Amino acid sequence: MKQVIHTNKAPKAIGCYSQAIKADNTIYISGQLGFIPDTMELESGVEAQAEQMFKNLKEVVIAAGATLNDIVKLNIYLTDMNNFATINTIMAKYFTEPYPARAAIGVKELPKAALVEADAIAVAP
Repeated sequence: MKQVIHTNKAPKAIGCYSQAIKADNTIYISGQLGFIPDTMELESGVEAQAEQMFKNLKEVVIAAGATLNDIVKLNIYLTDMNNFATINTIMAKYFTEPYPARAAIGVKELPKAALVEADAIAVAP
């Protein structure tokens, strides 16, 4: 069974997609950017965007009945791979060991000129 996950504590979708879909106990979380949910404006700079991106990811996961610790796969997309170490530092505030499997992918650009984006797969308890 497929369940749409939505929370007002994370940015609304900016296209034809859901914040997340839960199928059985697996949660597929759409890409989260550094949007401030109330204003739908991007935070300024990669550090602020990354902080907000992880907060948004956390809120979607909570809405699905899970926690960040339930994420098993995380993809991070960066428009500048020179920010890799910064993203690692910020990520360490939100995740503890054992960390999820992860890919860090350099991309030319992201929606709305964002600097960083993350999507994830979680398995609910």
